[in-house]
Amino acid sequence: MLYKATARISLLAGFCAAVICVIAAGCSREHYKSEADDEVYKIINNKWQKDFGKKANYKVSDVPASPNDVEAEAVTSGIISLSDAVARATASNRDYQKQKESLYLTALDLTLARHQFARQWFGTIDASYNKGNDVISGENFETANSDAQVGFNQLLADGGVISANIAMDWARFLTGDPRTTLGSVLTASFTQPLLRGAGREIAQENLTQAERDVLYQIRSFNRFRQSFAVSIISDYYFVLQQRDAVTNAENNYKRVAESAARMAMEAEAGRRNRFEVDQAEQNVLNSKNDYIRAVERYEQQLDEFKIRLSLPTDANVILDQNELRALEAMGVSEPNYMVEAAIETAMVSRLDLANSFDGVDDAVRKVKVAANGLGADLNLVGSAAVNSTERTEFERLQFHKGDYSFGVEADLPLDRKAERNIYRESLILLQQRQREYDNSVDEVKLDVRQAYRQLQESAERYKIQKNSTELAAKRVESTSLLLEAGRLTARDLLDAQTALLQAQNGLTAALVDHTIAKMSFFRDVGILQVRPDGMWEEQGL
Repeated sequence: MLYKATARISLLAGFCAAVICVIAAGCSREHYKSEADDEVYKIINNKWQKDFGKKANYKVSDVPASPNDVEAEAVTSGIISLSDAVARATASNRDYQKQKESLYLTALDLTLARHQFARQWFGTIDASYNKGNDVISGENFETANSDAQVGFNQLLADGGVISANIAMDWARFLTGDPRTTLGSVLTASFTQPLLRGAGREIAQENLTQAERDVLYQIRSFNRFRQSFAVSIISDYYFVLQQRDAVTNAENNYKRVAESAARMAMEAEAGRRNRFEVDQAEQNVLNSKNDYIRAVERYEQQLDEFKIRLSLPTDANVILDQNELRALEAMGVSEPNYMVEAAIETAMVSRLDLANSFDGVDDAVRKVKVAANGLGADLNLVGSAAVNSTERTEFERLQFHKGDYSFGVEADLPLDRKAERNIYRESLILLQQRQREYDNSVDEVKLDVRQAYRQLQESAERYKIQKNSTELAAKRVESTSLLLEAGRLTARDLLDAQTALLQAQNGLTAALVDHTIAKMSFFRDVGILQVRPDGMWEEQGL
């Protein structure tokens, strides 16, 4: 008998182990990851509205890319064009990756908030084996016990809760003990709030906020993409501007060195005073120092830009100077739109302003929820417990012999200090959110006005710098001729050369500033659209 019991216990243990292994194998880590990814991106895709921006480059790095996503190729040397730089930054920049992860995690939180209202199944198996000596009878005993339970919990949309489970005692039957039988018990309970915590708006507040948080994060992500595109393109042009400054400094150094050499020859011939030669040689040293410093600043800016592209600083890459030449060929143009129209467009197009506006609505809901928490608790409650018939007929439940109960539970609002504080905080939070929105409106208007002024100013400055450069070049030419004729001093030529260098650098700076001002203006108005390749385009006022 003991042998048979031991065999059955072993069989039972093996069966339980097999069940556990099957469940574990069917829910692998990769399965959970894939399931989470599918659910998260289904949420994001459903909430992504057309006016938010192109649906591209928003998936985390360990998820297969969408067809429109950019993929950066490995680069260790060569020339990087502007479009290549933006694409590489979009695919690899660490800040951009963090923004994608924030979007993913916000949507992942929503999956759990939604799950709270789903039917949540559970199942447990408890098994034990006991062997020993009965103290009273002195007889040896050997028993095995096992309980299994399966059921679910359900949170209803209006705040009610349903719970049901069926428990079975079945391992004793397998031991062959005639004093025991296989039985089951069905239990269920129900709770429905009638006052505090009742109603869809109250019960689903956390879910509502989680739903809206994903929408806000999608807006924030697209707003970030706009600013990110502007910043990468700006940095690209800043590096080219500094490279142009190196070229200007090098040319200036050569001009100054040639002038100094000519003056030295004239001094040897007695046609030039020695102090003028000394001035020229001093200017050569200063020009060489300026050239060396310009090279250092260029290399520093280039290395910093490599990091933004997630490239090592020792990567042998340079930026395409033809991009700067292309800007020069296009020139600048005055804005052909009024600032008032731009502000009106920004009021309906700025994604961050939309988030701020919806934040007021969130605060209004929080006040209603907090006010509900001040009331009394009044809940309908019910429960049922039904046993199965005897002699191992565990599937036959005796509903007519079950235990049932139904009633109400009440909790008077005699102590609501915590709830009172929460309510008062919610009222203050509402005022804060309203002020924040009002301030956001003012800041958006300020952003647009400032961007508009910068756009106008940079266009005018470019025209001035272009004329200044042309005049400075003529001045150097005429000063050189007059110096040869002995009608000017060396100092006049040195001043003219310095003025030319400053004008050339100022012209490039004005051109780059105007390009950045134009992108910033479209960004601040909210009409700058980021293409799937990371570049930008104007949506139109």
